Amino acid sequence: MKIAVMGAGSWGTTFAKVIADSGNPVTVWARKEEVAHEINTQHTNSRYLGDIVLSDLITSTSDPVQAVSEADVVVLAIPAQSMRTNLSQWKDHLKADCVLVSLMKGIEGTSGKRMTEVIAEVAEVPLSRVAVVSGPNLAKEIAESQPTATVIGCESATTAEALSDLCANSYFRPYTNADVVGIELGGAIKNVIALAVGIADGQGLGDNSKASIITRGLAETTRLAVAMGAQQHTLSGLAGLGDLVATCASPLSRNRTFGRLLGEGNTVDEVAAQMTQTAEGVKTAPAVLALGDAYGVELPITQAVAAALDGSLAVSDLSGVLLARKRKDEAPVR
Repeated sequence: MKIAVMGAGSWGTTFAKVIADSGNPVTVWARKEEVAHEINTQHTNSRYLGDIVLSDLITSTSDPVQAVSEADVVVLAIPAQSMRTNLSQWKDHLKADCVLVSLMKGIEGTSGKRMTEVIAEVAEVPLSRVAVVSGPNLAKEIAESQPTATVIGCESATTAEALSDLCANSYFRPYTNADVVGIELGGAIKNVIALAVGIADGQGLGDNSKASIITRGLAETTRLAVAMGAQQHTLSGLAGLGDLVATCASPLSRNRTFGRLLGEGNTVDEVAAQMTQTAEGVKTAPAVLALGDAYGVELPITQAVAAALDGSLAVSDLSGVLLARKRKDEAPVR
């Protein structure tokens, strides 16, 4: 079986390593020729993974057509907001029966669609051939072979199990779940909540404040996911609570880092200039808020983060706005 990973950033390269460490050859598409050359000759991707040595089973190319044209499995590891454009350019070169896998955790800003929906639409394939990988997936830790669990979501159990076989190894344990809606919403919204936690951290607030944001963030994520047809238990699992905790707590999280820099007094543009990787929560926040409006679900943390990002709310006022909300009975899904 031939596998292509489209994207040589930290998570794309790390997932290629996971597949190779499971005994499978994999081709990584890198946008820059020098990155492809380094992977092929030095077996490293120093920009994103430092001196971590990659398996000889990993090869790289800067030609996307070469990467996808013979691949039985195409893993998409590119920024969510550019995925439609990129996949539109590649779709005519895909094998007729290939499986497409999303590593992306975002909501398309222009349509409000989840990534698997966009993939199926653009590639014109059934959802049974589109899957998503999510969970507590901090790339640097996984690249260092630290033990972790993940979840593979697909409406086809056969497809999910086949993908699980491709990436299971001594440090990477995949579970399967047919609730693609819950998996993708958990993965996308946790980035928004991580921005809020980062802001609180940048303002010098303590663990009580951050734990409160995480807990209530899970509640609003669950409310929206259930309204959109997800299973509530999915949000208590790896793609919900697991990913939320990892992203909100770890200094490796780019969304938490983005929020922390905002909380320290930087502007959105100043923070974006400092970041070397995409913080998906920035573009996802308004898209999630629009989904909340469409489904009649209140999302106070998302609303406050979106307002802070567009400048209609001062970052310094964010925590005060959340605390000033009307008191009510605690209910995770209501």
